Amino acid sequence: MTSSSNVRTVFIVSDSTGVTAETFSNSVLSQFEQIKFELIRIPFIDSPEKAAATAQRINLCAQAQQQRPLVFSTLVNQDSVLKIREADCIFLDLFGTFVQNLEDALGIKSSHSVGRSHMGGSSKEYSNRIEAINFTLAHDDGQFIHGLKEADVILVGVSRCGKTPTSLYLAMQYAVKAANFPLIPEDFERGSLPATLHPYRHKLFGLSIQPSRLSEVRNERRPNSEYASLKQCRYEVAEAERLMRMENIPWLSTTTKSIEEISSKVLEDVGLNRRVF
Repeated sequence: MTSSSNVRTVFIVSDSTGVTAETFSNSVLSQFEQIKFELIRIPFIDSPEKAAATAQRINLCAQAQQQRPLVFSTLVNQDSVLKIREADCIFLDLFGTFVQNLEDALGIKSSHSVGRSHMGGSSKEYSNRIEAINFTLAHDDGQFIHGLKEADVILVGVSRCGKTPTSLYLAMQYAVKAANFPLIPEDFERGSLPATLHPYRHKLFGLSIQPSRLSEVRNERRPNSEYASLKQCRYEVAEAERLMRMENIPWLSTTTKSIEEISSKVLEDVGLNRRVF
């Protein structure tokens, strides 16, 4: 059980959604496993008045807990930054830390615009993400085979190995048009990929999973079924991996990997690990 002395409050303060600051803070704080962090996200601090109210909230927390909370900030407005910086906290200015160095290195001034990393629905990047999400939903689990030529990547693997969540993550985070296609017993008996996938061999990436874990996942969906039996899972995983090796399809096991790790590997191996702003 974690003692109260090993619990620290963390404020995520942003003039936009706070997603950037929260993602960064999670990465940094994960290195301190002996401490439990309680995160409080405060988005849309887009005026000095709101910043002052937030500073007061931080001060009350520091007083109640008798220790200074951590504050991860992506605030751009300098008046707002000063309000939060003056609070009784350990202030970590994510933008300020890097922007000044980049201005010096690039020889230009930044725009200091609020919410630039999360532009609204009119931006091209946002439109691309929505288009990718719609494509991925339409091409989930092999349900719509027309338009596969537009796919950036096609994930293949046995049912419930993680294809759908990985596809959606790629679409939402990277605007990647990710289709996914199940490998089923009929494919193993035939000893070849579904004919639908043959023209897109260069776009395929395989996902696998340990049979015991697959059985657990399938039992949550269809308890005590042949589909979820360990015997069936062992058969399908072994045959799927044999087929992927035979077809020289790059693949990895999702058993112990996060969606972020899986997606990064897919992007790298398929040659999509580039992004233009």
